Amino acid sequence: MNEKKGNATNTEDREIKIFRVLNAPIELVWKVWTDSNHIANWWGPRGFTNTITKMEVEPGGEWDLIMHGPDGTDYKNKSIFTEVIKHKKLVYEHQSSPKFIASIEFESAGSKTNLSWHMLFESKEQFLQVVKTFKADEGLKQNVDKLEEYLSKM
Repeated sequence: MNEKKGNATNTEDREIKIFRVLNAPIELVWKVWTDSNHIANWWGPRGFTNTITKMEVEPGGEWDLIMHGPDGTDYKNKSIFTEVIKHKKLVYEHQSSPKFIASIEFESAGSKTNLSWHMLFESKEQFLQVVKTFKADEGLKQNVDKLEEYLSKM
C-alpha cells in the first residue's frame, strides 16, 4: 500500500524546478512578472520575442501570448491563472500543448528576491518529449537569465 501511495505522489520524473536569488526587491520582481508591458520584454528563451494579447493576473484570469521564435515560428500560448497571492505566489495552468502547471513562488530577502519556479507536466512521457523536442529545461534557465538581465536594467 505504501509503495502505491509513493508512486502516486512522486512527480520527480515529470517536473522541472529552478531556484534563483534575484538582485531586485520583491515589489519590482512581482511587477515585471505581472505587468504585460514588462513580461513581454523578457519572457521565453533567448532569441524569442512576445506579443501578449491578454494578461489577467487574478484567479481564473487568462494569459494569452504568442512567442515568436528566432526562426520566425509563432507559438501560441494560453494559460489560466489558478492562484495569485501578491508578492508570494503565481500558479497557472498552461492550456496549450504541452499542458503543464507552473508554480512560481517569491520570497523577500531584503533587497533581493528568492524565486522558485516549478513546472509539472501531465506525464513522464510528455515531460521527456518536451525536454527532448523543445529543450524546456534549458529554456527555463534562459528565461530566468533574461529576467535577471531585465531586472538589472531597471
